[in-house]
Amino acid sequence: MIIERQSYLNQLDSKKHNGMIKIITGLRRSGKSYLLFNLFYEKLLSQGIDDNHIIRIQLDDLENITLREKLSLYNSIKAKIIDNQMYYCFLDEIQLVDDFEEVLNSLLHVPNIDVYVTGSNSRFLVKDVITEFRGRGDEIRVFPLSFEEYFSVCDCDFETAWIDYYTYGGLPLVASMKNHKEKSDYLKSLFSKVYITDVVDRYKIRNKKEFEALLDVLASGIGSLTNPLNIANTFKAKEKSSITNKTVSSYLSYLEDAFLTQSVQRFNIKGRKYIGANKKIYFTDIGLRNARLNFRQLEETNIMENIIYSELRYRNYDVDIGTMEYNKTDKNGQNKKIQLECDFVANEGTKRIYVQSAYDISVPEKKAQEENSLRRISDSFKKIIIQRQQVIPHYDDNGIFIISLKDFLLNKEINL
Repeated sequence: MIIERQSYLNQLDSKKHNGMIKIITGLRRSGKSYLLFNLFYEKLLSQGIDDNHIIRIQLDDLENITLREKLSLYNSIKAKIIDNQMYYCFLDEIQLVDDFEEVLNSLLHVPNIDVYVTGSNSRFLVKDVITEFRGRGDEIRVFPLSFEEYFSVCDCDFETAWIDYYTYGGLPLVASMKNHKEKSDYLKSLFSKVYITDVVDRYKIRNKKEFEALLDVLASGIGSLTNPLNIANTFKAKEKSSITNKTVSSYLSYLEDAFLTQSVQRFNIKGRKYIGANKKIYFTDIGLRNARLNFRQLEETNIMENIIYSELRYRNYDVDIGTMEYNKTDKNGQNKKIQLECDFVANEGTKRIYVQSAYDISVPEKKAQEENSLRRISDSFKKIIIQRQQVIPHYDDNGIFIISLKDFLLNKEINL
């Protein structure tokens, strides 16, 4: 099964010869190595690049164990450069080399080599490399399969594919598995034996039970506003825990560093500023979230919201939660401040769209409720409601664009 991850191939292709270290990041098992060593390799060959000018070193391979010493690795790469033509160097699991930053720094001084690296586990985080190579490192963020990528290989109709995707997520290996037990066992094992182990080892977390309890809270509450202080207070009240909001905040940042979760800030649309400590937490892969909860909470409304968020990020939007306030006079003549929420404010350069995720707007009252926040946004940027049921894409009387989930995920001809 080959999934042509064209979006990432285009990014890699556009960044060739830019004088920077290309750092391919993302959740473990999301396909970073395959993207670089198979798909991009084949693309370079198709462009006429000689195979002798593509240096591929997978440092987790036993035959390359001697190259895990920095000078040996550097000398091995230099020995392969025998002319003045451009060479492409792929280094996988670069964290296995002590002081790998020195190797990469030295390669930056070689005029005819273009360097691409991947890395994972508790000894390597993207921020280590980004910090070291500030201004000289170019990040390509890889997400699990988008629904469109998954659908391209699933050999089934939309409804069947959607149920499978919102249950098991988009990790590439999962897409090749055939039954619930196989997928479930893989995801549960991956979560406990890889992701949690990575974070616990990386940050030397002493109270693993407390850390895992936080994961359960986040998984149960996707799409809910939360902050470290509220979580700490809940732990103290229900679990008699002494955890502090500072510790909770650290745990949340660890999960983001490992690409397991992503936090989304609240943005005051009218005031044009970020507000408060409350954020929403979404999972990078919804299948891992579901596996963490033993597939007990498969509420489609919240999962749909998480997947829409991930799709917007996959399309290179920066995403916030929108808020706006207005005054309303109650039956006693008293003014009350009402706060409304727009699910997502998505920005890409100068482009902005406002997005509302709505499971069902067939009832007029429900449609009015979903539109309420969008109608109160006074600027001229596009306002969109994505609904679960199939519908012909159209603008309603309030100028709001209505589109089905299926068209949003699959019909790229529709201009958002």
